This record gives sequence, C-alpha cells and structure tokens, in this order.
Amino acid sequence: MHEVFEHTADLGLRVEAASLPALLAEAAQGFFEIIAGDLAQIRPQVSRSFAIAGEDPTYLLLDWLGELHAAFEIDRLLFREFDVAVHDRGLTATARGERYNPAVHTLAHEIKAITLHELDVRELPGGWQATLIVDI
Repeated sequence: MHEVFEHTADLGLRVEAASLPALLAEAAQGFFEIIAGDLAQIRPQVSRSFAIAGEDPTYLLLDWLGELHAAFEIDRLLFREFDVAVHDRGLTATARGERYNPAVHTLAHEIKAITLHELDVRELPGGWQATLIVDI
C-alpha cells in the first residue's frame, strides 16, 4: 500500500509492505504514480534491470528511486511493474514499462529531486514502512 500526500510545495509518499523487497517495489509504483498519475496508462512492454549496492534500507530506497528517476529523465522510460530482490550487499530489480509518448501518456508531475527531508525507512512488527518527500 502507498499513499501520496501534499507537503508544502513538494509531494510526499508513505509506503507500507510486509517485506523490504515489497516495500521497494511499492515505493517505485508510488513514485511513478506521482510522475504519471494513472499507472494503467503504462504498458509493460520493455524491461530494464537494476543493481544497487548498499546495506542501509533508507539509502537503498533513495538510490533505487534515484536510478528509476534517471531512467525516466534520460531514457524517458515510465515503469509500472517491479520485481525487487534484496541481498546482503544491495538489491537487484527488474522494472517493466514503456517509453514515454506524449500522444499516449499524460504526466501528472515533474519530479526535480528525491529529498533527504523526512526520508525514513523502518522495520516494524509485521512489516516495513517508508516516508519520503519529492521536490516537484
């Protein structure tokens, strides 16, 4: 489950999931919901693999979303499906989506940056929770 919320001139994202890999996948969906609005408009036609080194869950989330943001900004890729595996030295993931086409896709927000403000990932009894703010 994820929830997008307003935060001054920014937008926030709260995510909850049963496991860290599920949290990272859900955060990615929420991130692209901020960018594209309705994820149903994105067809899972292409896939891209990611590998991110790190052990701290907070910085794994930050780096993971940073890589997805770069894939959108540089290659104009919109993603909607994510398979994430976490291991002791980082994460590996596959994201599926398609190249942005203004004739097909409507964008909701331009994300300038993922901020460190209020960035938090924590394990709770029964699952994981994350909060992050994006500069729009």
